[in-house]
Amino acid sequence: MRRSLPRLAAVTAATALGFAVTAGVAAAGTTTAQENPVPEPDDFTSMYTVMATPDTIVGNDGNAVPGEPGATGEFHFRINSDDEIICYDITLRGVTGEYQSPAKTATHIHEANAGEPGPPRLSFPDPAGDGDVRTSAGCLQGPFTTGLEGDNGEDTATGFSLAAIEANPAGFSADTHTADYTPGAVRGQLTQVPMGGVETGAGGTSAGPADTAGYALGAAGLATVAGAGVVLARRSRAGR
Repeated sequence: MRRSLPRLAAVTAATALGFAVTAGVAAAGTTTAQENPVPEPDDFTSMYTVMATPDTIVGNDGNAVPGEPGATGEFHFRINSDDEIICYDITLRGVTGEYQSPAKTATHIHEANAGEPGPPRLSFPDPAGDGDVRTSAGCLQGPFTTGLEGDNGEDTATGFSLAAIEANPAGFSADTHTADYTPGAVRGQLTQVPMGGVETGAGGTSAGPADTAGYALGAAGLATVAGAGVVLARRSRAGR
């Protein structure tokens, strides 16, 4: 029987791990129209990060096209595939202009390998904000829809399960589309990252208040984990 992974404990070790925990990010963007928003669950089965850049954009014809120069995106996803829930924390920097997509929003996870196009499977509220930074955060539960009709006449999310991401995360990309960069302003492939209670020697895997505020594990945090040999423990969900 598969084991679920709890949220990472937001304790003093979080700083060393490179977590960015902010209540503002967790609250941002949640008022954008969502089809089925839900509260964050108590635990997750996997977690992923995306470092999106403008030099990875691919058009529908499979040819590389430029994204928005200087723009970047950080996408952090937490999945509970048992309950078909995905939580997201998205930060875009330097993405300008209006969003544009034939789907219901312009921010997606596509089923697409690196360097290849692919249909959107998940559609997220577009990040919003003043100035150079736009953010969006929340949780969605399936069944999912994108609002985009596929070649078979059905919504491109029809029948999609989050287990597909867990089976092959490198086969999925995250991006956002704008009026000036309709193939994509920034894009990047999903990379799975460790998830579990952090053994700190001072509280074990207990969740702290910042846990409910959301978090983001960046590339620097991954390097710290690898270099410091931090122990990431798993805990079974009660009743599972």
